[in-house]
Amino acid sequence: MSELSPPAGLRVIGAAEVAKQIDADRAGCLAAVRAAYLAHSAGATVNPHSSFLRFPDRPRDRIIALPGFLDDGETPRSGIKWIASYPGNTEHGFPRASAVLVLNDYDTGYPYAVLEASIVSATRTAASAVLGAEALLGGRTAGTVGFIGTGLIADHVRRFLRDLGWSIDEFRLFDTNAANAARFAERIAADGPAGRTTVVDDAEAAFDGADLVVLATVAGAPHIHDPAVLDGAPVVLHLSLRDLAPELILAATNVTDDVDHAVRERTSLHLAEQQVGDRSFVHGTISDVLNGELGPRPDRATIFAPFGLGVLDLAVGGWVHDRVREADGGQVVANFFDGA
Repeated sequence: MSELSPPAGLRVIGAAEVAKQIDADRAGCLAAVRAAYLAHSAGATVNPHSSFLRFPDRPRDRIIALPGFLDDGETPRSGIKWIASYPGNTEHGFPRASAVLVLNDYDTGYPYAVLEASIVSATRTAASAVLGAEALLGGRTAGTVGFIGTGLIADHVRRFLRDLGWSIDEFRLFDTNAANAARFAERIAADGPAGRTTVVDDAEAAFDGADLVVLATVAGAPHIHDPAVLDGAPVVLHLSLRDLAPELILAATNVTDDVDHAVRERTSLHLAEQQVGDRSFVHGTISDVLNGELGPRPDRATIFAPFGLGVLDLAVGGWVHDRVREADGGQVVANFFDGA
């Protein structure tokens, strides 16, 4: 008789416990993301294209399914993130994104955990961005950092910069809602990382003198068109994927997480491909950078545009789950499965 058996119950981990684990050890979280990228590069993942559920009468809203499998050499993980993005939520005082992550047992396929995943998703996005920034800048130092978009994702990036001890002299902040940028400046002043802040009047001004620029908007189409903003050869973290016109993409060194995933769904990279007819302007992946096979040119901007791999959600969510389980946390729903 087989020794396999379904899990004894389903562990449900809410937002407070997810945030507690991440806040306590962002360095550990970053390490999990790095390991996932290297596993993906080594072929130790299965990462199907995301599936987008869209609505005919709600063009801004969508729900996305990101399944995946990750074998990072320690614990094989499989599962799926189901994340809704409704930008209008913010007008009513609550977050744009809501999500769950389901983790499945590798041997039986049974789900063994469900995690609140908007925090997981924002965390893996921010960790990916800061990992890329460190690799491309060669350390945790930036004279000036520009933020275009000062919402939830930007704040998660800020916390990684703070907790990983980045040295930053100045922040230049732009948001289409000036009050949001002002609040973000207040958080930097109160909580760090240290650095003087300037709220600027347009997106292009956030590039002025910047070594590092973080694009974290909800833009659905390019709104930055002048390649001259890249003249200072910054590292640009293009987290929102659709802010830059093809002219900027073609003027830069372009790095992503997975080329087939990133050059689709009308991202800036996809628009550039449609314009030139090929993908030769995509120079490599973040794994190539981490492996020392690709680096920035000092005379040319580098744009890192991570599409967001489902295996990163598994990496961060699995890391959180293991820590919560070790502390006997979460809510275990016993006898969840029929016949288990």
